[in-house]
Amino acid sequence: MKQTDLKSLLALRKTLHKNPEVSGREIETSKRIKEFFIPLKPDLIIEKLGGEGIAFVFEGLEKGPVSLYRCELDGLPIQEKNDIPHISTLPGKSHVCGHDGHMAIISGLGLELSKNRPQKGKVVLLFQPAEETGEGAAAILKDPKFQQIKPDYAFALHNLPGYELNQVIIKKGAFAASSVGMIVKLHGRTSHSAHPEAGNSPAEAMCKIILALERLPDAMKKFTLVTVGHAQLGNVAFGTTPGEAVVMATLRSFDNETRDKLVGYAEKLIALIAKEYGLTFEITYTESFAATHNDPDAWHLGNEAAKKLKLKTKHIRVPFRWSEDFGLFSDYTKTLLFGLGSGKKQPQLHEPNFDFPDEIIPTGIQMFLEIMAQIHGKPEVAQS
Repeated sequence: MKQTDLKSLLALRKTLHKNPEVSGREIETSKRIKEFFIPLKPDLIIEKLGGEGIAFVFEGLEKGPVSLYRCELDGLPIQEKNDIPHISTLPGKSHVCGHDGHMAIISGLGLELSKNRPQKGKVVLLFQPAEETGEGAAAILKDPKFQQIKPDYAFALHNLPGYELNQVIIKKGAFAASSVGMIVKLHGRTSHSAHPEAGNSPAEAMCKIILALERLPDAMKKFTLVTVGHAQLGNVAFGTTPGEAVVMATLRSFDNETRDKLVGYAEKLIALIAKEYGLTFEITYTESFAATHNDPDAWHLGNEAAKKLKLKTKHIRVPFRWSEDFGLFSDYTKTLLFGLGSGKKQPQLHEPNFDFPDEIIPTGIQMFLEIMAQIHGKPEVAQS
């Protein structure tokens, strides 16, 4: 990659970092990406895809397969704590997951494709909204405009702190966990705090549910995890015996079927405890993520790309516990999500002092270009 191209990508990354937008509200981010791509003259631009998503299509000279390369538009509702010139200018919002760097990598593919179209087939560069909430991939796939793409393969990466810079982390099969957020509302009866016997407080039931949910994985044969992230009993009112309670938990496993079984067990457990205490209840769900499953053929393409680039590669045996909504694409096509090491001493994702390391941008671009070459017969990757 030419140094002038790299400089433009770094400038884009820092602009995006300074102006993060949270899930579903990536209006200006999408506009900035479109402005960057217009001079690159893609053959087709698909806007408002699944919300604020935007895709750029580069067509080859001959008919052939379609491959998709995806990154995320959204930032996080986290106050950044960094001492850097490009720190977020928007209070309470930041790119402390590295999506700004992922966008720079996919934009780098656009720079290369503008100079060298694929020999055959089509390449789609997708900037997806609302990954952090698990809503973006589903919205993309449900959007009728997605039928203009119909990829034969879909690829994505995520930077991974704790691994050496530019190390590729890859795995066949399950790569990242399936998860869902459960919200349990318990309804008893409020009374004066001087006469608690006149009411029905859900306090003890709430405590039992918290403990029972987190111990539920002990009864499961496959890996599962329940993490209670929030609980609230009544409101701040010293003269009142509470009649309402809320428990929020994340349930996860390495496959969708086991996660759904865990959810079923959790629902039965909550019903039993609520009945024991004479409470009514309701359960709702949010931020549902499918397990991310790497197809053997797509994995082979990624593994061969890392070999050709002579990158240090780590083949993991156990999937990651975190979730990524890219998993939904696995229901529609052959997918590969791989990790790219962002430094052993790098702050972890979602920590307020995280900043994407620019050093790994060229490696991410080269990995995707090598994958692309195997599918589309693209010319050799230009070295910087």
